[in-house]
Amino acid sequence: MTQEDFGKAFQSGFGKTVGLLRSRGASRDTAEDAAQAAWVRGLQKLNQLRNDAMVVAWVNTIAINVHRRTRQYEARHATLPQLRGHDGIDWPALDATWLLSQCSPRDRTLFEQQIGGLSIEEIARNQGVTSTAIRVRLLRARRAVRATVTDRAVRAL
Repeated sequence: MTQEDFGKAFQSGFGKTVGLLRSRGASRDTAEDAAQAAWVRGLQKLNQLRNDAMVVAWVNTIAINVHRRTRQYEARHATLPQLRGHDGIDWPALDATWLLSQCSPRDRTLFEQQIGGLSIEEIARNQGVTSTAIRVRLLRARRAVRATVTDRAVRAL
């Protein structure tokens, strides 16, 4: 297929490509952008086209993939909504309080210092140990709390 033939196929098939993407849920602008990108990519990869009669279907496949990748990219970078109730209760604070009540006193002290904004180095300095020791203690404390919560959940079933 020559570039002139491809240009003719573009003129007749661009609207079909936009319509296909619109039927897949794309807005008008998004569909036009994806369709244009697909037709450009099709022109760049024209040597891969096996059947000249299938050029519109081939480009439509490229357009669907472009649209899918765009939606995945946008989904990864979307801002998550705040899932707070309208009851005025600060549920995360209550959850943190409950979790701290499940800890040993030594672990609770570590967590409270970390929640209070102290860095690992500051906690280590206060306790007279290395920062590695604090990291290990925090790891073990998190594992202990996780095991306690899991045990309670299993017993509740």
